[in-house]
Amino acid sequence: MTVRLRRRGLIALLAGGLALAGCGSGASPAAVPQCTAGSLILTVEQAQNAATIAAVGTRLGLPNHAVTVALATALQESKLRNLPDGDRDSVGLFQQRPSQGWGPPAKLRVPRLSSAAFYRRLVAVPGWAALPLTEAAQRVQRSGAPDAYAQWEDQARGLARALTGEVPAGLSCRFRPVRWPDPALEPTAALELGPGGLTHTGAARTWASAAWLVAHALAYGVTVVSLSGQTWTANSGAWRPDAKAGSVLAWR
Repeated sequence: MTVRLRRRGLIALLAGGLALAGCGSGASPAAVPQCTAGSLILTVEQAQNAATIAAVGTRLGLPNHAVTVALATALQESKLRNLPDGDRDSVGLFQQRPSQGWGPPAKLRVPRLSSAAFYRRLVAVPGWAALPLTEAAQRVQRSGAPDAYAQWEDQARGLARALTGEVPAGLSCRFRPVRWPDPALEPTAALELGPGGLTHTGAARTWASAAWLVAHALAYGVTVVSLSGQTWTANSGAWRPDAKAGSVLAWR
């Protein structure tokens, strides 16, 4: 069965500031935007970058384990932040070094391009899928701390399951919508570069698109996402049963 995405009356909203993951300030998540995947708490920036990493892997047709390896690597290298610089000439989500043949800094600072570069090197490692996560990551990164990736394996696996659609409604974000006078940004074109385009087969791929939308909701002014009898709203920050939500992915 082919499931299609559908746009419903997109509303323009002002994107607010970012929260610090795991902050203990006691501030309401609505006032301090944040996202959750299981027990993992992320800033909106971290969720957007993680969703991009997962979407690129899915788009390339790689197994979910590849996404787990990539997410664990980015958690270790940058805490899922797109850093403008780092140790020596390292840049971006994966702290890739132009001097080691990763490419020009300008491209490595673009999350979807740095993610694609990581996956290209990962799949070039003989037998990568059978290697322990930390060894697979180290074969790609050649880090001075080769065992450090292992500490992120559980978090990366849970995040990958949410972002690839393996776990439906696995990612939620909460923020306070603020009206914005300009026309809304349209996420359709970006979705076409994401988990699989606007028309694809399979519930997991559709839930991957839903997760991408929720992760990028603040940036695109999306406040409601519905799919398969469930609806997420920015105000609630949660997916809830909704008798009005059909099988088609819709947002506004």
